[in-house]
Amino acid sequence: MTADTTAQIRLLIADDQALVRSGLRMLIDSAEDIVIVGEAANGAAAVEMAHELVPDVVLMDIRMPEMDGVEATRRICADPAIRDVRVMVLTTFDLDEYVFSALRAGASGFVLKDTDPDDLLEAIRTVAGGETLLAPAVTARLVAEFVRQPSTDRAVPTDLADLTEREREVLAAVGRGLSNTEIGAEMFISPATVKTHVGRVLQKLGARDRAQLVVIAYETGLVTPRSST
Repeated sequence: MTADTTAQIRLLIADDQALVRSGLRMLIDSAEDIVIVGEAANGAAAVEMAHELVPDVVLMDIRMPEMDGVEATRRICADPAIRDVRVMVLTTFDLDEYVFSALRAGASGFVLKDTDPDDLLEAIRTVAGGETLLAPAVTARLVAEFVRQPSTDRAVPTDLADLTEREREVLAAVGRGLSNTEIGAEMFISPATVKTHVGRVLQKLGARDRAQLVVIAYETGLVTPRSST
């Protein structure tokens, strides 16, 4: 049976280890709705192939030669010509400071290399659908750990003055890793209303997606390591 290619998710794999790429290909080839359009062995090649192939999702390793995954993510996400290309970070460490940098650069989420195969496939589908993939507990812990550490190159915190009080509350809840349903239950409003608030916050702050809102919530001090636990 031939898969319906019109519905297939186009995936670019970027990892410097041939064995990892081979393993990912074997897994992804088992999914009829996902097709690998290219493989890159370093960040520079990933950027070039993202322009050439315009995949739906780039599965991006962090630590690669020539250009690391953070810089590659930044270049892909900052380019208006491929603005619809989503980057999902693939890493070995859930508390890797480079993962935070990749989220800040525009990545739509991250998964660990030891993620269950079915979960990885679902993660690709989620990101391809325009959603952000953040495991709330792990992401909150990751960002909190990074914020605790001094940094000389951290961006100047975003100004939240344009947000309403409710929008600040929603941003804080997003930063704590809550879903729209969980935020709605906590604030006694519908998930649809939460989605509207999140959309307005994204627009006002010029953020690409929910992943960047998590970063902003921590960098501005709206959410602190203590309040996330």
